[in-house]
Amino acid sequence: MTLGGQYDWTNKAYPEGSPPRFPEDIAQLTHGIFEHIRPEAAIVNVYTPGDTLSIHRDVSENSDVGLVSISLGCDAIFIAGLEEASTNIVKPVVMRLRSGDAVYMSGSSRYAWHSVPQVLAGTCPPWLSDWPASTSFPGAESTVSDRFAAWRGWMANKRINLNIRQMRD
Repeated sequence: MTLGGQYDWTNKAYPEGSPPRFPEDIAQLTHGIFEHIRPEAAIVNVYTPGDTLSIHRDVSENSDVGLVSISLGCDAIFIAGLEEASTNIVKPVVMRLRSGDAVYMSGSSRYAWHSVPQVLAGTCPPWLSDWPASTSFPGAESTVSDRFAAWRGWMANKRINLNIRQMRD
């Protein structure tokens, strides 16, 4: 799913012209943490244990501004690597991303090869596992919604990744 600028997956490009409006609440959150980014597009990936994201580079934007990646739900293994110019060898870094983690890929890492080879089952925080049917944030009173009762337990084995980017300088 995409938010704001709609990426053309067939042609591997963003359309010319102004993108659709980016969701204001996500833009405010992103800009509050990373002041220099202008959120214009986001890719929302939903994973279940067993799903992967193949190794790739994000090179379609006409901007060198970094990428923001926010993780919710189950933990994931994230691998990123930069190619050394003198040897053409990619030096990988492996990270375990947990719910609430944010990764900012800027500078040379903006164009790093990266992938998600594994989503770890059973690692969703308990306060998030029944969302949107109920919430039980630490230190807050639990809320229950009959409206979303059918969704109870859905997040328990899900990972949502929100990858936010500026399309053009």
